[in-house]
Amino acid sequence: MNMHLAWLIGTSVTVALFAAACAALTPPAPPAPAVTATATAVASAAVAAPAAGAQSALLPAAAPPFSTGEWTTDFTRRTIAWEDVISGGPPKDGIPAIDAPTFETIDAAATWLSDRDPVIVLEQNGDARAYPLAILIWHEIVNDVVGGKPVAVTFCPLCNASIVFDRTFGGQVLDFGTTGKLRNSDLIMYDRQTETWWQQFTGQGIVGQHAGEQLDFLASQVISFADFAV
Repeated sequence: MNMHLAWLIGTSVTVALFAAACAALTPPAPPAPAVTATATAVASAAVAAPAAGAQSALLPAAAPPFSTGEWTTDFTRRTIAWEDVISGGPPKDGIPAIDAPTFETIDAAATWLSDRDPVIVLEQNGDARAYPLAILIWHEIVNDVVGGKPVAVTFCPLCNASIVFDRTFGGQVLDFGTTGKLRNSDLIMYDRQTETWWQQFTGQGIVGQHAGEQLDFLASQVISFADFAV
């Protein structure tokens, strides 16, 4: 596992992968020869996003039926029923997000990734990066900067949802972690700045300061490592 993590945390390759749940994605464009621009085609994210500026209605304030001692979240603001939230097993940040990842070459990655291993591919401003699901299954969130844009690459193993978000929200850059909670078998993320809880599949704030608000999706796709490496 340590050598696998080194591919995402330890040298330099510019590629990014994204598995969109229930997505119909177009194939990638022919890659450029350089390692730093091997996948440039990005399909539209196949997740139905609410209209820009749309907000969900808040529910009446009610105390949650679980301990909140480790949180600074404003639990008086919510858009969901508390009974829909269950423990996923690990505690807050028990599944650790990856911050500021670095990357290795495709040749080095080929020593431990098979041709059929899926990767999430993201391209921003000519910077293309690949994130193996073999790593994301252990971390679920990668906070990165791609082509100068702060992004969150996310993967929920339970519902096989791979979704990329713009981390710039409301004039500040958010960093995301895992709450250890699930709703509808889907990861509930939180941002470290306000500790708002966010539904990974929809990108909606569901508890806290930004409850009812919406993160912006970024187009990405999931392809095989072999297709990325050609």
